[in-house]
Amino acid sequence: MKTFVFQGDSITDAGRDRGSDDYRGNGYPTLVAGRVGFDRPGEFRFLNRGVSGDRIVDLNSRVKRDLINLQPDYLSILIGINDVWHELGDRNGVDDEKYRRTYRALLEEVTRMCPGIRIFVLEPFVLRGPATEGAWGVFDRETKKRAASAKAVAEEFGCVFVPLQKAFDEAAEKAPATYWLLDGVHPSAMGHELIARALTEAFYAAE
Repeated sequence: MKTFVFQGDSITDAGRDRGSDDYRGNGYPTLVAGRVGFDRPGEFRFLNRGVSGDRIVDLNSRVKRDLINLQPDYLSILIGINDVWHELGDRNGVDDEKYRRTYRALLEEVTRMCPGIRIFVLEPFVLRGPATEGAWGVFDRETKKRAASAKAVAEEFGCVFVPLQKAFDEAAEKAPATYWLLDGVHPSAMGHELIARALTEAFYAAE
C-alpha cells in the first residue's frame, strides 16, 4: 500500500484528529483522499500531518517525525501564509529569503531520505477578507513572494507545482472572496473543494 502525506498549516490541519489517522479533518486532504481512494480502493493510506499555525521553519523542525519517518510515496505541501501573517502580529514571521532557503533545505532532505517520492508543492494564496483587509498591501505583496519562492524550489527539485492563487482570484469574480476564504486566509467548504480539485488533477496528471 502506498502512502500519501499531506503537510502544511491550519489550512491542511483543518481540525484533524491527532490521535487517529481515520479522521483527516474537514478540509481538502479528506476530499482528495475520498476521490483517489474511491477511484483506487485499497491502494493508498492517506495521512494528514498539517499543524495549525506552522511556518516553513516549524514544518522543517518536524520533518523527520512527521514526514521522513512515514516514508511516503506521495507528499503535498501547502505552507507560507503564516510566514507572512505572523510578522504582522507578534513579528515572528519568516522573511522570503529565509522561507526559500528553508524550503530548499526541507526538500533536499526529503528527496534524499525518501527515494522515489513524488512531491506536490501547493502555491500559497490570499484574498481580501476580515483578517487581511487591514494590511492588504503587505499580504498581497509578501504572499506573492512566497508563492514565487515555492515555485522556484519546486522546479529545482523536480516537484509538481500546483498553482492556486489564480484559481482563487477567478473564483472571487463569481462569488465574494469570503465565500471561498472565510477570513481571506482560511478556506470555506467551497475553498477546500477548489484546492482539492487542483491537487487531485495534478496527482492524476503526474501518474
